[in-house]
Amino acid sequence: MKNPNRHFGDRKDGTWLRDLDPMHAFVPYIYTNRADSEAFIEETIDLTAVDAYLAAKNASNPEFRYTLFQLISTAILKTVVLRPKLNRFIAGRRVYQRSFLSLAFVAKKKFADDGKESLLMLYFDEDATLETVRDAMDKKINGIRNEGKTDNSTDVMNILCKIPRFLLRVVAGLIRFLDYFGRVPYAMVKEEPNYSSIFLSNLGSIKLNAAYHHLNNFGTNSLFVVIGEKKMRPWFDDEGHITMRDTVKLGVTLDERIADGYYYAKSIRLVKYLLEHPELLERPAKEEVNYD
Repeated sequence: MKNPNRHFGDRKDGTWLRDLDPMHAFVPYIYTNRADSEAFIEETIDLTAVDAYLAAKNASNPEFRYTLFQLISTAILKTVVLRPKLNRFIAGRRVYQRSFLSLAFVAKKKFADDGKESLLMLYFDEDATLETVRDAMDKKINGIRNEGKTDNSTDVMNILCKIPRFLLRVVAGLIRFLDYFGRVPYAMVKEEPNYSSIFLSNLGSIKLNAAYHHLNNFGTNSLFVVIGEKKMRPWFDDEGHITMRDTVKLGVTLDERIADGYYYAKSIRLVKYLLEHPELLERPAKEEVNYD
């Protein structure tokens, strides 16, 4: 996952974009924090096509079922591939194009108050499809729930939390310092969800609606998506007629410094189009889609 063609100013996880227009190059010096530069978008998705697709897909192969979470994850991954500005980040006042495509999410070992959580990170290439996403998720989640594995990020935090507080403050400060200059050890970057292309939170799995989630100043993640509970809602068609349809809400938080509103609007339209035509998710992520 490392960037093999790095030049001066590049990071292990990204290429410094030296030829940006003056506004996007200068903005990080004015708006210095990612969490202070958030744009939040909430979108309701009609699941009529998704429900029919999943029913047919799972009926033919019930042992290896596809889920709504996997479909939405694949749609967002494909959107990031086709809309590459979504895979940019700002660090140390510079704008970078991330050198990998990754997806992070939280998995509970069991749905209970005392159920432990694991932070999972998956890597994909531009040929990713719904099938490869499903297989990668199933393998990772089964390893956590059935084989008792833990993620490396949690293992590191367990070790750090055992040292005295004053030393822990020094260590945390050193990590933030290294983060600014892109010198955090790559062994940490490749397993830490805060360095992912996309951070997903599936609140629907615990019966909650989609909501705003902040971005973090630590790391480089600039795209956080919350998936809400699937439920029936009133739906107006183009003629103003109302019906009840199966829907899900997505809450999308972005770093507004890496692209403009028009770019984000087209990206959201692409996500919606892919979920209205889920068969497109069987094709490689890099395959273009005519959605305008």
